[in-house]
Amino acid sequence: MTAITSSRGNTEVVSARRTESHDVPDIINLISNSTKTTFGRINVTYLLEKSNLAVTLSNEKKEAIAHALFLDYPNWNITDQSDWESFLHENYINNKCTPLNTLFLHLFVAREEYAAGCSQEIVSSSVAPNRFVSFADPALGNIFEEMTTMPGSTVDPNFTLLGCHRHQYCPQLYVRKARLEDHDDLLPILTCHSETLKEIYGDYFLADLLETQDEENQAVVGEDGGTAVGFMSLCSQVNISLLHECFDLGPFHGLCKPHPGDILKMPQEPNFQEGIYIIECCIVVTCLLLFQKDGVNTVSHTELPLDDVRGKDFKFSATPVLETEEEDAFRPVYRGASNAFCIRLFCIDEKHETRQVWRNSYCFPNLINNFMLSLDLLHYVFQLFPDKDFCIIVVPHLAPEFHLIQSFVRVVPFSTSTFNHELYVFHRAGLLKKCAYILFALQDGTPVQAFVAEALDQIVGISVIKDEMDIEYIHSHYNIEDFMHFYHHQREEHGHLYHFVLNPIFHHYTKHFLKEILRLAHKSSLYYPVYPQYVEGKFQNPCAHSLTSALHYMVPVRPRRQIVYPLEELGINAPSEQVSKDQLGYALNYINRKLTLESKVSINTRIVVVGAADVGISFLETLIFCPHLRFNNLTLISIHGLPGKNLPGSKHGRFLINSHCFNDQDYAQMSLCSWVNVVVGKMTGINRAAKYVVVSKGKKVPYDHLVLCTGQQYQVPCPTGADISKLPTNREVARRRPQRYAGKVPSNLFVLRDDQDCSKATRWLQENIVSAEGNVIVYGNTIDIYTTVETLLSLGIDGSRIHLVQPPLSSHVTCLNNSAIESAVEEALAQAGVSVYYESILAEWSEGDHPGRMTWASFTTNTKPFKLHCSAFFSFANRTVDYETFKAINDACLVYDGRLVIDTNFQTNDNSIRAAGPLTKFSNRYFANEWTHSNFSSKEIGFHLAVSMLNLLDPTLEPLSEPQKDVDRLIPLYKGCKIKGGVLPGGYNYLHVSKPEIPMCLDIQLAQPNYIITGEARHGNYFRLHVNEYSMVESITCFSKEPLPVSNYICLYGQHERLLNDLCSRWKEKLITDLYSYFREPWSMAIYHDRFIDLKNELRQILMTSEVRKMTGEGILLFGALKSAVFLYGAKDLLPLFPVAVIAARLSTQTN
Repeated sequence: MTAITSSRGNTEVVSARRTESHDVPDIINLISNSTKTTFGRINVTYLLEKSNLAVTLSNEKKEAIAHALFLDYPNWNITDQSDWESFLHENYINNKCTPLNTLFLHLFVAREEYAAGCSQEIVSSSVAPNRFVSFADPALGNIFEEMTTMPGSTVDPNFTLLGCHRHQYCPQLYVRKARLEDHDDLLPILTCHSETLKEIYGDYFLADLLETQDEENQAVVGEDGGTAVGFMSLCSQVNISLLHECFDLGPFHGLCKPHPGDILKMPQEPNFQEGIYIIECCIVVTCLLLFQKDGVNTVSHTELPLDDVRGKDFKFSATPVLETEEEDAFRPVYRGASNAFCIRLFCIDEKHETRQVWRNSYCFPNLINNFMLSLDLLHYVFQLFPDKDFCIIVVPHLAPEFHLIQSFVRVVPFSTSTFNHELYVFHRAGLLKKCAYILFALQDGTPVQAFVAEALDQIVGISVIKDEMDIEYIHSHYNIEDFMHFYHHQREEHGHLYHFVLNPIFHHYTKHFLKEILRLAHKSSLYYPVYPQYVEGKFQNPCAHSLTSALHYMVPVRPRRQIVYPLEELGINAPSEQVSKDQLGYALNYINRKLTLESKVSINTRIVVVGAADVGISFLETLIFCPHLRFNNLTLISIHGLPGKNLPGSKHGRFLINSHCFNDQDYAQMSLCSWVNVVVGKMTGINRAAKYVVVSKGKKVPYDHLVLCTGQQYQVPCPTGADISKLPTNREVARRRPQRYAGKVPSNLFVLRDDQDCSKATRWLQENIVSAEGNVIVYGNTIDIYTTVETLLSLGIDGSRIHLVQPPLSSHVTCLNNSAIESAVEEALAQAGVSVYYESILAEWSEGDHPGRMTWASFTTNTKPFKLHCSAFFSFANRTVDYETFKAINDACLVYDGRLVIDTNFQTNDNSIRAAGPLTKFSNRYFANEWTHSNFSSKEIGFHLAVSMLNLLDPTLEPLSEPQKDVDRLIPLYKGCKIKGGVLPGGYNYLHVSKPEIPMCLDIQLAQPNYIITGEARHGNYFRLHVNEYSMVESITCFSKEPLPVSNYICLYGQHERLLNDLCSRWKEKLITDLYSYFREPWSMAIYHDRFIDLKNELRQILMTSEVRKMTGEGILLFGALKSAVFLYGAKDLLPLFPVAVIAARLSTQTN
């Protein structure tokens, strides 16, 4: 905050932040006649949308008192935006303006009495090396200077160009060698870190560093006004061999000088990922040869090292599956001398650290200031080591990112690295202050624009874009309006990024390169899709999109929930084909002019997630879609890697019931492989002291925060061992029933846990069972037994060969909990010829003449045992925590009481370890043992788990307030619905949506009023809907022969019945005979819209405004009724009293 004084002597304390769309009315109110004279007639909303930087000054009352908008090209259209640099050089003397150091002021408004002070504060808060404006304004006359035109200049004399230079408000530090006399100036700066430094360097560390300088050990200070305000200790001795073991230094030639004995050749038979990298390398080399200027030779590694596309930091589009690396895996060998020096210690006074611009709660450091501050110091230190090309610095994982390293390139560690620091690298060539960008227009059916970046007459980067031809689909399927106002952008301003490659030593220029692409191409937005790469089927054409090193500088865009449109019922009102068409899903990444000057906050904290179930995936999804954060060390440990590898339309997952948290389309639109390292293996141990997880084959994965989301899985059934020749009954064997099977598992016994297990089982059945003879036994009493039987039937296995064996229930609530549906399923099983056995417990199995393969299995019942021949056995009888997971948790001394014990903030008894999902239970101190995470939506649990983690890691969040007394003794009750669905025997499509609850028998539930049921289960048109005492939809059950629009029906949950076109009233009047057709009517499309909740919130805000209270006549009655609804329904359901037609009309414009 800064105090500014008005012309009348009044003082205001102001702070700078990013301008938001809600500031537009304030900006318009501040526009005066002089503003119009200076800047012309301006559409503020449009200008704000297209600006690169917009700054607002607000006082302590949050009142905006000044605004400024900057773009990267001049106003008044004095020249084309892509050609202004040459225009200024041709018409002005001593012009040093470049796209890297210049922005143009397109609008400045302020309260008249504070204009002078505000102008200076805005410039000092957001100043680049040069900012120019084509006007003369008294408010800015004290900070801008007129630029002199050349003789014969063609500039219109009505325009005057003024400039403001960086050094006027951000003085350059004087950098020199440190002296012992600087000790007293530097000591206060180091005070806050003194204890840590004493542990490393001793009690008199600073004096020692200043006194013991030589050729290998140097120290420099940054001086301002004769006082040392910054300090840097350097050393030319670097442990290169250690860095080679821990980091992938290929893009930097191992930080060594080139040597004839270097071994750089890769294996002759590349794996899948290496093949992709070679393809990208071919693209890069081809482009570089195509655009290489005549007479320019390739440079050596000591000058501008070529980008090694094998560098893991740039493999964003391919899944970085970090399987345990083989001991004989190839790594380059570098025999040259060390080519790097290191920064051992760096500090700078807080007042001289780069100024920051705040956008609400988001902090965006000024990129250009930060870069220039770094150059002030780095220019000098490279002169101290003229034979070294690289400067490196290592920082702890938990250390927040500081301004200096934002100009460095982060080096990616190897998967097996246990080095407890991050490595950053800066090359001498990165000191260049000028890069040239050249546009080439190619025509090959569709206009193509190619750009090259040049430094010292050498090509260091290339990018290829086209016009985005599918913008309607993007607008309707992705939330791009989170980052832009769509209708302020012309169609031709949307670009599609196909290729982007930049030499890694210039990666701190990535956003600048993107900004120049937008300017030179006259674009306002760039889109980059990442397509999924499936295990089977055709891969994405590698020539369509290359792997891009710009991905971390773009923002991932969340997909939008889509309506399943009944096109026939809608007729001419159906959406256009561009909106409703089906196409391969992809993850969308985006950048625009604003985002090029907004930096992400890098978080290097090592977060390891164990388990790829819904909770873990939801947790990772929430983190990666934080647009202002960049997580560099997210790791997932999973037996089968990331889910979502099945081809679209695959039926491999039909064995198991669907939770509808995520599907293959969702996984494709997330592209977790672009952001998450994956370790394929199983957790076998946790070392809490050393903070690492042991996975298969004894490999270690270090962590700073460990998240356990392994859930519960079906386990291998353990036979009771009863001898059926003695005719035992269930009562006799139940007491001696063992808990865990420890023997060898038969090869034809299947325990399905995820889609990969289902895919494997499908292939095995097709190869060994479908065309052969033999029985298939399905054992268990969960709903998965029915979906498995239906899948077996759909594979072509005759029903007479399928035996469904159900053990005794552990409670009175069945898996379907609906007698009508159960009767229909039993009838379908009988018609298919499937044999069903009830109250049967597995006694033993035998391998017979086939070692390692089950040939028969016997079971006991309440009466007489029986025996079945078996060619395949599917078990769904025992779902619990995996034994190896339990052993790892127990051996780590984490509190385990049937499940892993956590508190309401997901913490275990170790502050570094969190857990969530069915693996866990709440501590006994909450006295709520009947409630666990199993009762709630896994997707919602994962979201709240991520929120709890963000409260620790996100520096832009405000500190949490202290909770009320005794609130921490209550368990959280999440509100999201529980969903399960699948295809049951008979081809019935089943869906059940319900509130989080403790399972209760349906007969007890039906005793409550307001159940609406249409159709019959045996006819395949059953639809049951429960409306609770508050007139809210509480549960939905569908059982149909026709495919279900699941995403539509889920939207009905939690809605007020009057919002559903007066559902209860129409039901009582017998106007509804079929709920399926009722919810396909055009009015219901508004309810299914993903932005319907935004409409509700907007109406609620309108209701609460003071203007509403002043309304008279009919308006009072309408809003009075709405206000009553606020109090009656807890401000949740205002819309039931609105005509549905009005709602539909309001949303119809957004649907398309």
